[in-house]
Amino acid sequence: MVVRLSRHRLLALCCGVLAALTLTAPTLTAPATAATAGTVTRPEAAAGWLARQLVDGERFETVFDGVAYPDQGLTLDAVFAFAAAGIADDSGARALAWVTRPDIRDGYLGDGTTEAYAGATAKLALAVRVRGGDPTDVGGVDLIARLRALQSPDGRFRDRSAYGDYSNAFSQSFALLALARTPAGAPPVAAAWLAATRCPDGGYPLLPAQPVCTSDVDATALATQALRAAGRPADAATGLRWLVSVQRADGGFANVAGIPNANSTGLAAQALRVGGTPRAWVHARAFLAGLQIGCAGAPELRGAVDFDGGPVDPDTAARATGQAVLGLTGTGYAALSATGAVPGAPAPACP
Repeated sequence: MVVRLSRHRLLALCCGVLAALTLTAPTLTAPATAATAGTVTRPEAAAGWLARQLVDGERFETVFDGVAYPDQGLTLDAVFAFAAAGIADDSGARALAWVTRPDIRDGYLGDGTTEAYAGATAKLALAVRVRGGDPTDVGGVDLIARLRALQSPDGRFRDRSAYGDYSNAFSQSFALLALARTPAGAPPVAAAWLAATRCPDGGYPLLPAQPVCTSDVDATALATQALRAAGRPADAATGLRWLVSVQRADGGFANVAGIPNANSTGLAAQALRVGGTPRAWVHARAFLAGLQIGCAGAPELRGAVDFDGGPVDPDTAARATGQAVLGLTGTGYAALSATGAVPGAPAPACP
């Protein structure tokens, strides 16, 4: 039960300055450090809030039917957000140490024999690399070798599980992003497989081989980054054009339910910045800024990014904030690094 719940959390899913919030607008340069007097950038405020939500300072949990389950995927999203914002390095270290603890790690990845999950393995391998570690030796487990063993002859990375194969575009994209940062690089056949899933309109679907190919914002945002990292910029450019075509007038992006939200917009904004479409990125970033809680909000929420602009839901705010940080900074997964990040969880400087 723990394994099934935690691995599928990966898919769970106005504009302008908040006048009372003393945040500087994000820039194309690295954000100011947490020690900068009187100034906290939007990404820093968001990542600082996220760090303060960690259970025991090390993890996120998902509550189901009154029971708290470890949420390794959301915890890794926080690790990525801390690196992107350049703060909470101490929180990032503790979070990754928790995820890589053998019992927690194996509950997320599977045991590597009868149970092995491609997306989770790839995401953890990428997080280890982002924090400067060696994904070939994570508590004695070679995540890279295990990931490559899950690649089918056609190039697709698949789950090996008694529960079935739940691999999707996220699994494939994270696998390419993780392997692109190894000496051998991303397998060309795996990149070709992902490129071949493209829908006629240019976007990428979450699930391949559907009766009707339906492009998905989140899947396309990940796929375009993975394809660029794997040396297929033309295939990525097609997806980026589709993303621009579905961007809303307010700069936001909607999920499959048609709801404009911070998660989809954060991932899309990240992809747009990496893909060289700065105007669309700035527009998306403004939408995210409009969802950030400022000094008018409850003190315990200041810095958080709301999912859709409605009443803040604690069940969605952590994931929304984590993915929004990626969009606010525009730092892609392929280049993401915790090098130079400072410790601490800054909060907005409110009167």
